[in-house]
Amino acid sequence: MHLINDENGNMVPHGHDHEHDHGHSHEHSHGCSSCSEGECGGNCTEEVVALLNYMLSHNEHHAQELDQMAENLSKLGMEDAAKTIKEGVADFQKGNMRLGLALTLVKEHLKEA
Repeated sequence: MHLINDENGNMVPHGHDHEHDHGHSHEHSHGCSSCSEGECGGNCTEEVVALLNYMLSHNEHHAQELDQMAENLSKLGMEDAAKTIKEGVADFQKGNMRLGLALTLVKEHLKEA
């Protein structure tokens, strides 16, 4: 076990050597390409569905990483930090549940249209 810096410069315990690449950048464009200056000039629903699907998957990936970080901290005897991260992951997952519900509602509205 050794310590590495995460993408934000924080020291985190790490159990094995490998390159840690998310396979994506954290700089995303989240606006609708058919909208400009805050006014929707077209149909954004396809982009909303795609973005919500992406965000759910993206957030779940990060929740898994954070959960592993908590496990590593626990193994190092840092139970208080591990517990706090696990609580944050639980909150994160509650947010994802709400995003999933929003996605379901959007899809239901699309069926009605």
